[in-house]
Amino acid sequence: MSASPLSSDSPLAADWARTPERSNATALRVMTWIAVTLGRRVARWVLHPITLYFVLFAPAARRHSKRFLTRALGRMARFADGYRHVHAFTATILDRVYLLRGRLGLFDVRVHGGELIDHTLQEGRGAFLVGAHMGSFEVMRAVGQAHADLRIAMVMYPDNAQLVNQALQAIAPGNQPNIIALGRMQSMLAVRDWLDGGGLAGMLGDRTLGADPERSGELRVPFLGQEAAFGDGPFRLAALLRRRVIFMCGLYLGGNRYEVRFEPLADFSARMDADTRERCIQEAVRAYAARLEALCREHPYNWFNFHDFWREDARD
Repeated sequence: MSASPLSSDSPLAADWARTPERSNATALRVMTWIAVTLGRRVARWVLHPITLYFVLFAPAARRHSKRFLTRALGRMARFADGYRHVHAFTATILDRVYLLRGRLGLFDVRVHGGELIDHTLQEGRGAFLVGAHMGSFEVMRAVGQAHADLRIAMVMYPDNAQLVNQALQAIAPGNQPNIIALGRMQSMLAVRDWLDGGGLAGMLGDRTLGADPERSGELRVPFLGQEAAFGDGPFRLAALLRRRVIFMCGLYLGGNRYEVRFEPLADFSARMDADTRERCIQEAVRAYAARLEALCREHPYNWFNFHDFWREDARD
């Protein structure tokens, strides 16, 4: 879960890390009340005026959405495409309410690659799950909660962790997820201990912290026809702790249907020298970008990219 990327047009809109949060605790409490009181069917109708509002009155988000969709669709994105993109986002936000309140039975969820997770759990060394702002992370977390042996912790920076905790408190009081905050002296030990206990560490790899090189390095790779910057942080952490990396996504297929996918991405378990490790990290970043690109073409409305991903505003 992250802060809503649907921000107003401003000079800072190109930097996702400084985007104002519209999906605040008050709005989430209102949405929770509508969802719980009126039910999911009625609440989904409320999504249409919300979607229309953002499409009409969030020019920066609309511009970035159109740029992405034009690349992913292979044609000029239309108004209907932008509307569908935002509606998919708001639909997953609504479904968070039910998923975080333990209502997994409301949804038709298909899981692919579950045997990879089973094998990883049997090894007892844990692994990194690296995903993107695609579909729903909550549906994967809900699937994990339905299996007693599957423990997932979200690994993120403290500012994001605080936003997540506030949002969860608004949606489902008492449902506190496992969160490991990075950027602290004990962070590495906390992640290692979690993995040693057989847990899975989830991270999102489609955001960079270019303004803070000490927190994340960048690698520019081809992505949807043009080079884009991807952070190497998740893979560098996996290499340091010598763990397997599994690609994860919870695709929203419309209505109440979701598809959870787990796929092998990289394996840093073996000992390697510094040069080999660096090469493997770069290969993992490229493999991640290629996998994300394929999914963006397969399910373009699922990637909730409403910021200046290719940094085109900065160039302009």
